Amino acid sequence: MLEEYERRKRKQVAGMKSLMDYGMGGLILLMGLVFIFRMYLGVNHPVNIKMGKPDTLEKIFGGLSIVYGLWRIYRGYKKNYFR
Repeated sequence: MLEEYERRKRKQVAGMKSLMDYGMGGLILLMGLVFIFRMYLGVNHPVNIKMGKPDTLEKIFGGLSIVYGLWRIYRGYKKNYFR
């Protein structure tokens, strides 16, 4: 009885962590894409700031954000939280 309860609890916790990893991974991935491709979005800023080409630091941050977002999505897919 106790083992079944522990198994159900671990499955529930793994499902919630997986859902959080999917959500956070998607948001971080989207943020990285915005940093890299912001000049193609065509969004007018309310303060009339021109959205030019991203500089090197923004490209590096965007690339790292994309890699980290993909890793979070992969971790949510694998559900390897308890070893």
